[in-house]
Amino acid sequence: MIILASSSPRRRELLSMIGLDYRIEVSGEEEIQPHGLPPEEFVKTLALQKAQPVAELHPHDCVVGADTIVFLDGEILGKPHTPEVAKAFLARMQGKQHVVYTGVAVLKDGLADVRHCETRVTFSPMTEREIDAYVATGEPLDKAGAYGVQGPGGVFVERVEGNYFNVIGLPLPMLYRMLIDAGEIGTD
Repeated sequence: MIILASSSPRRRELLSMIGLDYRIEVSGEEEIQPHGLPPEEFVKTLALQKAQPVAELHPHDCVVGADTIVFLDGEILGKPHTPEVAKAFLARMQGKQHVVYTGVAVLKDGLADVRHCETRVTFSPMTEREIDAYVATGEPLDKAGAYGVQGPGGVFVERVEGNYFNVIGLPLPMLYRMLIDAGEIGTD
């Protein structure tokens, strides 16, 4: 049994899209933000933090945890949570390239496979009015970097270099290989 240790509706949609049988169980434990780590280690650490408590309860099931961030100008941009922060993120990102990092942890039978994926995203220039209108949709408030490539925010994405699904929050090709390695998916 695959258990997704995430409440993200986008991750649920992606797992369902590829036909995986899974259930959701979120630990509810508070995340401890690791300081001083490079972005790829940051997301791997948080993905593992999400998966470990669930894996302890279900050691023989396959538990998947994930975490996604946006990295711009040496700074990690998480979820903005307020319209003001979302506007500030978007103002900084418009007309520039940033990197989306997703860490994925797959835990089963006491073993942990933790990897990351990087995707470069280039935003088109945005006016203040466009930023205000987009933030008013509410979409940016629960997304890393204050945008969703698969929704209205996609109109501002000029270029994606790397895995598109990573920008949504779950790099499917990497996860697929991890689930094969864990024995959850057969390749016959």
